[in-house]
Amino acid sequence: MIQKIRKLVLKHFIHMRWYSVVLALIVYATISWLLLWISNETALIQWPDFLYWLMVTGSTVGYGDMSPTTDAGKYVTSIFIIPFGLSIFALIVGRAAAWISQQWHKGVKGLKAIHVSQHILVIGWHGERTMHLLNLLLRERDEANKQQAIVLCVRADIANPLPGQIEFVKVNSFNKDVDMNRACIADASVIIVDNPRDDETMTTALYCHQRNPNNHLLVYFEDESLSKLLKQHCTNVECTPSVAVEMLAKSAFDPGSSSLHHDLLNVEDDGQAQYSVSVPELQQPITVEQLFIGLKKSYNATVIGLANHLKQIELNPNLTTLLAPGDKIYYIASRRLKNIDWETFHVQ
Repeated sequence: MIQKIRKLVLKHFIHMRWYSVVLALIVYATISWLLLWISNETALIQWPDFLYWLMVTGSTVGYGDMSPTTDAGKYVTSIFIIPFGLSIFALIVGRAAAWISQQWHKGVKGLKAIHVSQHILVIGWHGERTMHLLNLLLRERDEANKQQAIVLCVRADIANPLPGQIEFVKVNSFNKDVDMNRACIADASVIIVDNPRDDETMTTALYCHQRNPNNHLLVYFEDESLSKLLKQHCTNVECTPSVAVEMLAKSAFDPGSSSLHHDLLNVEDDGQAQYSVSVPELQQPITVEQLFIGLKKSYNATVIGLANHLKQIELNPNLTTLLAPGDKIYYIASRRLKNIDWETFHVQ
C-alpha cells in the first residue's frame, strides 16, 4: 500500500504544471503560518521573518539564527514544515533543472527560435563541405574582428555540429514562413544557400530574395546554367561557380595555377590570401596607382581588383582610375588589414 501511494504521489508530482507547483508552495506556506500561529510562535510569524525562516527551514539549510521556542512549534516544524518543505523544494529544483535541460536539448536539436540580426545565415547541409564552410566563416569572422552571429539552418536530422560557436535551426521546409522565421531570415545580412539538389537551391534562393531582398545572397549550383536564370529574378544574388575544370585547363599550360588559386582563398594556413576593403570618405580622392604603391610600401599588400558602386568587378584596374567612396578594393596580403591610414596614400 505504501509503495502504491508513493508511486501515485510521484506520478502526480512529475506531471504537475508550474502553476500547480506555485499553488502547492502557497498552500504549504499558508498552512505553516497557521500552525505556527496556533503554536504561539509569535516571533516566527512576523513578516518578513516568517518568509526567511520558512525558506531556510523548508529547504533544510538551517542557519539556526531563528527557531521555534514552544513544544508545539517544534512538533509542527519536525513533522510538517521540514518534510513537506523538503518535498516541495526538491520538486521546484527538479522542475527547474528539467526545464533548463529541455531548453538546452531544444537548442542543440535546432527546435528553439533564435533572436539575432545582421547575421550570416547558412541554409542547407552538405556534410563535411558544410563543416568546412562553417569553420572558414568562423575564421574569417575572427580575422575581421566582428561579433556577427553565424546561423546554420538545415532540414537534415542532425544536431548542432558546433555548439557554442554557431546558432542552429532545424526546419521542415526552407520555404515556409513559420519555419524560416525561427532563423530570423528577414534580418540576415548575408544568406548562403548550398543544398545537395539544385531544384531545392533554386526555390530556396527565390524564397530568400522574396523575404529579404536587401541581403547579400550567395548561391551555389552544381549546374551553372541555373545561375543566369536566377539572376534574372534576383539582382542581388552572387552565384559561386565550380572552377575545377577551368583550373585543370589552366594548370595544363600554366603549372601551379590551381595551387595558386587555392592559396588565395585559403585562410586556414599562414600565407597570402585574398581580402577586400571599402574606400571611406577622404579629404581628396586617390588613384589606383597611389593606392597600389601605398598598400605595398606600408602594408606589403597587393591590389588585384576593384568593384564600383554597381558591383562591377574589374581585375588589374588601370593605374589612373580614380577611386570613389564605397568602392571595394580586393587585395592580397598575409592577413586582413585593419586601421588603414588612407590619407597617407596621397604622398606615396
